[in-house]
Amino acid sequence: MQPVNLFKYPKAILHIDGDCFFASCEVAKNPSLKGKAVVTGMERGIVSSLTYEAKDRGVKRAMSLPEVKKICPDAIFLPSDYETYSLYSMRMFNIVRRYTSIVEEYSIDECFADLTGMQRPLNMNYEKIAEQIKHDLDTELGMTFSIGLAPSKVLAKIASKWKKPSGLACIPGRDIHLFLLNLNTEKVWGIGPKTSAYLKNLGVNTALEFVNRDKYWIKDKLTKPHYEIWQELKGKSVYKVEKKAKKNYQSISKTKTFTPASTDNEFVFSQLSKNIENACIKARRHNLSSNKIFFYLKTQEFKYIGAEIKLNRFSNLPTDLIQVVRPIYKKIYDNSKQYRATGIIIMNLKIDNKIQLDLFADPIKIENMTQILGSLDKISKKYGKHSLFLGSSFKAMSHDQHQGDRAKQADRKTMLFKGESNRKRIGIPVLGKVI
Repeated sequence: MQPVNLFKYPKAILHIDGDCFFASCEVAKNPSLKGKAVVTGMERGIVSSLTYEAKDRGVKRAMSLPEVKKICPDAIFLPSDYETYSLYSMRMFNIVRRYTSIVEEYSIDECFADLTGMQRPLNMNYEKIAEQIKHDLDTELGMTFSIGLAPSKVLAKIASKWKKPSGLACIPGRDIHLFLLNLNTEKVWGIGPKTSAYLKNLGVNTALEFVNRDKYWIKDKLTKPHYEIWQELKGKSVYKVEKKAKKNYQSISKTKTFTPASTDNEFVFSQLSKNIENACIKARRHNLSSNKIFFYLKTQEFKYIGAEIKLNRFSNLPTDLIQVVRPIYKKIYDNSKQYRATGIIIMNLKIDNKIQLDLFADPIKIENMTQILGSLDKISKKYGKHSLFLGSSFKAMSHDQHQGDRAKQADRKTMLFKGESNRKRIGIPVLGKVI
């Protein structure tokens, strides 16, 4: 066993990122797709994920499917199978947890892991542990992952992109400057285009130039989050790897595209109502309430129109939100336009254990509705989401989200195992077939 070198890794943080994750899941469950230009997102009409073979042909994310056909006629289009993607995601996290219990599920296809102190228990140095995790992920899941090892989360993010795809890059403390030397500040996790442009105006173009500024300059010119990023880039671990599931949401958004586009007033509002219900279900799950919302309609020409609304009290009841949304919706809805999507964003969230009332609220009515929705949440947990729903969502719930070519569903949606229903599922993906 090699001795621990604290100078190299005072903390040992991994960032693991699935390469082309959704498309890779499709290839993993159906190996006959290997080496082919696979595109997911058929139900939306735009590219959601794509294999590197498709990328090499010029296909890009968010490109429309007709555009893809022009430049890549042999592309294989598949509907998104989020159930299967979630299963592969769970397996990914579980493989990483064989090596450390401190794993942060950052998104469906990426996570952070804290390996600090695991050298002696695993009888391997940190680089070897990272290598072994990558081997297990690649071989057991049938797809590739890019992994970065570094003393901090921000540096680990940089490392995981260094040799993508299917790369493993390690940034020991003594070599940090080599990775930051020519790295544009915009490529640093947490530094966006506006901040990068601002830094450029101050004569800071690269991450190394950013790190070489002293802390007084950073604090004077930038905000606290940027000072924390500056510390992370210097190799100091400021951001902990969080084991617990995320609960501190600043906002919750829900949106759905439907095809074909519709001029049916009631149908479009029903789609919006369904999104409101979904957002409120998530808010109640995390015991959050909001007093500010933004809803919008998206036209067939991809133009947005919407409104921000301030509520009289904090709430997570869809009936409250629908009550204030409906009159404004009537004002902005245009019968001459076709609509293809609706969306809702609930903002200014806070943990709320008590019913908040305004001067004109009926406390008994609110208490009753809270209890009713609490019962609905229990029913949904037992029998499946939207087992019961509001009447205003009926048209959206009783129609397929998509029609025509886009109505094709993923195999996992249509092929059920014995004893399964659309609401009760076993955690096993169905092997796909190329048509």
